[in-house]
Parts: sequence; C-alpha cells; structure tokens
Amino acid sequence: MKLSDFDFDLPEDLIATRPVRPRPAARLLLAEGDSIQDRHVADLCDILREGDLLVLNTTKVIPARLTGQRPRNTAQGPVSAKIEITLTEPQPDGSWRALAKPLRKLAEGEEIIFTETLRATVVQRGTEDVVLAFNLTGDAFDAALDAAGQMPLPPYIAGRRAADAQDRDDYQTVFARDAGAVAAPTASLHFDDDLLDQLRARGVSFAEVVLHVGAGTFLPVKVDDVRDHKMHAEWGQVTEQAAAQITATKAAGGRVIAVGTTALRLIETAATGPGQIAAWSGKTDIFITPGFQFRLADGLMTNFHLPKSTLMMLVSALMGQDRVKAIYAHAISERYRFFSYGDSSLLLP
Repeated sequence: MKLSDFDFDLPEDLIATRPVRPRPAARLLLAEGDSIQDRHVADLCDILREGDLLVLNTTKVIPARLTGQRPRNTAQGPVSAKIEITLTEPQPDGSWRALAKPLRKLAEGEEIIFTETLRATVVQRGTEDVVLAFNLTGDAFDAALDAAGQMPLPPYIAGRRAADAQDRDDYQTVFARDAGAVAAPTASLHFDDDLLDQLRARGVSFAEVVLHVGAGTFLPVKVDDVRDHKMHAEWGQVTEQAAAQITATKAAGGRVIAVGTTALRLIETAATGPGQIAAWSGKTDIFITPGFQFRLADGLMTNFHLPKSTLMMLVSALMGQDRVKAIYAHAISERYRFFSYGDSSLLLP
C-alpha cells in the first residue's frame, strides 16, 4: 500500500474554521452498504435502532497551547524572546513533553515565563520536542494552565485564525470529563444534551471509554510504503462496565458503533476475540489499515479526514478503499465541510 493510495484533492474553502450551531445541525453523510444519503446529525434518532450502542470518548481537551518569554542576558543587557509551547504528554514525574517553536533556540536549564504565576524549566531538549518542569503541580498547575493556555486547535485551523474564547466551548464535547487530551475527539462535537436524551429514549445505549488524543494525531505520514509508518502511542482505558456493555450488545445482536476514530482504535485494541472485549488500560499505537480484521466495531461515526492521513487508512479498512473514494468524491461534490469543525459521516459497512 502506497501513501498516494489515500490521497485526494480537497478545495481549501471546504475546510471548516468554525462549527455549525446547534451542534446536531451539522450535515451527516450516511454510507450504508452501497448507498449514500445526505442527512443531518439530528437524524440519528431515525437512523439508529433500539439496541444499538454508541461508544463515546470522554476525554477532555486541556488548554495546551502556551505563549511565553525566554529571558536572556546579553552584552546589551537583559532581553526576552517569544516562544510558543504546545503540551503533548504528561510524564510520570510531573513534567511535560511539549512541542516548542522555535525549538532550536531552547537550551537545557533555560527558564520560560508564561505568566506571573506559571513558568517552566527546560530539563531536556530533543530533536523534535522538549521536556518541561513547571513550577506548579496539581490543582495549582491546572488553574494556572486554564488561565494562561489556549485550546490547541489543529494546524489547518490555527493557520487560518487564532484560537479564541469561543473555542473553549466549541472544541470540547458536552460529555468531556477526563482531562488529558491535546486534541478533541471531533466526531463527538456534534452531540448536545438534547440529542443524547432523544437517543436514549429511542433505545440507544452509550458506553464511555477514554483515549487521550495526542498531538501525534496531526503528524503527517512521511513514508511512501504505509507499512513502514510508526503510529504515535496514546493512553486509553476501557472500564469493566464499558467492556460488559459492548460484550452484551454484541451477544444480543445489537450494533456497536464507535463515535470517532479514537473510540474505535481503543475498543479494537482491547478486543480479546470476535465480539469479545475485556477491561483494559495502557498505551495503544494500533495502526488500522486495509486488511485489518475488525472484532467489535459494526460502524463508525467520524468527520472527514486529511488526505494521506492514518485516519483515511482507517476508514478505508472499515469500508474498502474504492468505497471510501466514492464517499469522499460525493462529500466534495456536495460541499460537505471538512476536518475538526466540519460535518460528519456515519459509516456502516
């Protein structure tokens, strides 16, 4: 499989920089078998069946993007230089891995000042990122980060506009609970409390899992043979309750539908056999490409993905490469909105 197999031409004006309101007003491309229908997320109450189970990722996005100053003493006196930091992963000792811009100018031992209360020391500098030790921990760190940080919008949005206060709400799911992600599980952004209540009344159930989405989700694939690509690892957890719900749904003949590629990757990681799953926690770097044998997922609700991305490979594994090409050609011709703040699809192979 070549990287070019997952490429397509996307008009730039189809990249959404703001979501539609209300959330369920987003369009929904329903691909079931060989058919394609143009619907809306609000129609899920008519599309889903009693006994279906939606798997939701309850991760919560932290305001991981920080702007700081690097104070330096020079022959001309003290100066400071601006630096942009994006936190990517907490470390066991309380420090954080982070992306830095510019990275090459940082030195180990150097201090970065973000606010009067929040600062960090560079304890390690690698070729791609740094490790930062902050002056605060626990609740004090969380409060300072909340005050100083911005939502880490994906590059294709951040390159068009800066994050603002509205993104604090827009880039967070209504059921976000477990802080730790630096990117949103964007398929879940289309749900509001009213839609969730309507689905429950319809007889649709929900299983909650956690996968903390990392910045690696935006890293490009740089190899021509996709089998040589190494996936980033992300921490996740499937509780005993969620595993029992999924197992019971499969046994009863209901459909297990992952809301988002993060939820799908997690449950397939935790699967113990066809229709079987056990409680699980740890890091997953599962890489789903065409030929993958799905053991649990009967469907996937997901937004439209970047060309040549690992997520294009995942949806191609679920639906088939030719089918996905047809789905995306339809989405482009019908001017669906793409990527994190864009429209959605429900893929039922």
